[in-house]
Amino acid sequence: MPVAIRAYRSSDLDAIYDICVRTGDAGQDARGKYSSDRLLGDIWAAPYVILEPEHAHVLDDGTGRAVGYVIGAADTAKFVERYRAEWLPVTAARLVDGDPRDEEMLDLHRHPERMIHPELAGHPAHLHIDLLPEWQGRGQGRGLMAAFLAGLRAAGVHRVHLGMAPSNHGAYAFYQRLGFRDLPVQDSGALFLGRDTSPL
Repeated sequence: MPVAIRAYRSSDLDAIYDICVRTGDAGQDARGKYSSDRLLGDIWAAPYVILEPEHAHVLDDGTGRAVGYVIGAADTAKFVERYRAEWLPVTAARLVDGDPRDEEMLDLHRHPERMIHPELAGHPAHLHIDLLPEWQGRGQGRGLMAAFLAGLRAAGVHRVHLGMAPSNHGAYAFYQRLGFRDLPVQDSGALFLGRDTSPL
């Protein structure tokens, strides 16, 4: 089978966790950085494919294995409500204090309201996109983004934002090429960018 961008399937979940941790340190491999290599996925990836699978797309390497993804939420405020009401209880037993390496991530996990910034109200949707290193630079990220934007348009969503580590210069250049522009957000260590959901 050829390489393809397709809808997320529940059988992709382990691959989603793997992609997340292997790109989770400002685009670099974060395996071994936390007490569990699934911690980042529990915060930055799994809740999206569980709560909003209709907005999850994967890059399939042609064998059925996901090697990249774009995930997100059509309405950030509603996603935050569901994260608190549904995702926090599901993960409470496994995401526990004990290892100091995890403290910062667990704090983010337990405060999903951190995703809401007044400056981003005009860009209600948000996304995360990650590809394994060997699949970057092949035009597949653009294809994933196009699929995600098309899904938002179909849902009647007109603008989207994303947050990123300022040190991830490669990702910043990629987003700029796709028409994302800086969005000023006060009191945030992240860099935020946004665009409309028109086709690329």
